[in-house]
Amino acid sequence: MLEKLKEDVYRANLELVRHGLVIMTWGNVSGIDRASGLMVIKPSGVSYDEMTAGDMVVTDLDGNVIEGTLKPSTDAPTHRALYKSFPAIGGVVHTHSTHATAWAQACRPIPCLGTTHADHFYGAVPVTRKLTPGETEDNYEYNTGLVIALALEGRDPLTMPAVLVASHGPFTWGATPADAVHNAVVLEEVARMAALTVSLADVQDIDRHLLDRHYLRKHGKNAYYGQKK
Repeated sequence: MLEKLKEDVYRANLELVRHGLVIMTWGNVSGIDRASGLMVIKPSGVSYDEMTAGDMVVTDLDGNVIEGTLKPSTDAPTHRALYKSFPAIGGVVHTHSTHATAWAQACRPIPCLGTTHADHFYGAVPVTRKLTPGETEDNYEYNTGLVIALALEGRDPLTMPAVLVASHGPFTWGATPADAVHNAVVLEEVARMAALTVSLADVQDIDRHLLDRHYLRKHGKNAYYGQKK
C-alpha cells in the first residue's frame, strides 16, 4: 500500500511542475494511508527533475521518519496538522503559485465573483489570521496547520478544499493527492480571474442562489454534472 502511495505522491508532485504551479523546489505534495496512519511526502529541497518515487519520505503523524534516507519537506508538520484536523482528506498540496500567493500576501480572501469559482469552492476562499510571534518562534510549521484548521472551524473541509495562509501562500487538499493537485490548479486559476476582475470594476460577490446552483450541481447527493459511475 505504501509503495503505491509513494508513486502517487511522486507523480502528484510532478503534476505541480506540469501545471506551472511551482518553480525551483517551491512546493510539495503529501498523501496519507489512513489504515496505518503514515504520511508520504516530498523530500526537502530536492529538484523535481532529480527525485524519484523512492525518494519520497514516510513519516507518522508525530513526525517520526519511518522510511527514507532524506529529510521530509520542511512543511511536513503543516501537512500533519491538516491530516489530524481533517480526517476525511487523503492528500495535501502547498505551492507558491503566483496569483493565489498574491491574495495571501495581501491577507485577503479570494472572493467568489462568478460561476467558475462557484463550481469548485463553496464561497470565498478564506485567509488565515496572522501567526503571533510566539507561534512563529516555536513549532512554526505545525502552527501554520492549526491556523488553517481554525480558518475552517465549523465547515466541511471538502466543500472548501483550500485556505490562504496570511503573508505566505495557498494550501489545498482532497480525497487523494491527485485531488489535492486538481484543487491547487483550480485555485490558481480562480485567483487569477478574481485579480483581473477586481482590477476592472467595483464588483460584488456572486448571488447566493447562483453560488448554490453551481456548487451543488457538481457536489453533494443531488449533483447532476457529468456521467453516472
